[in-house]
Amino acid sequence: MGFLKYFIKSIDTTNAWIGRLAHNLLFVIFSLLLVEVFRRYLFNAPTTWANELVQLIFGAYAILTGGEVLRINGHVNVDILYAKFPPKTRAACDIVTSIMFFLFAGMFIWMGWEMAWESLSRFETSESAWNPPIWPFKMMIPIGGALLFLQGVSKLIQNLYILLGIRIEAKTEVQGGHPV
Repeated sequence: MGFLKYFIKSIDTTNAWIGRLAHNLLFVIFSLLLVEVFRRYLFNAPTTWANELVQLIFGAYAILTGGEVLRINGHVNVDILYAKFPPKTRAACDIVTSIMFFLFAGMFIWMGWEMAWESLSRFETSESAWNPPIWPFKMMIPIGGALLFLQGVSKLIQNLYILLGIRIEAKTEVQGGHPV
């Protein structure tokens, strides 16, 4: 039991850290868009790179935060009945539906890895006027998929604990940029 609790805590902490780091990318995105707006409308000198870089960074942000969003139960959920269920019934529903989750996450990792590997093997670029390398951003897909998959394993273990009536520690929370 101690190993499983350590495993859960490690996954939760990892996703909390990566989520916090990825959330900081929003400031980078905001800054880049601000630079683009100033250059375009104040100096009549738009960039050839800002919009594309923002799209690449936002893609990395969206992919890398999936595990963190699952950790804090932030994904879209239709909970008309689910929210009214007692904790053990919710845990049982989550366990049953986790089959579909793991199929999705597994395909996400597998197909993402194939796409990322192909991109890396060609050192793929965007083929735009700016032409940045996009293989590093595509490598984020299997990494984000793995983080999501691991968080799903953590959630499954937590649901099994709830179903069996075993008390577990509180989830990892991030305060001031540090998981506690």
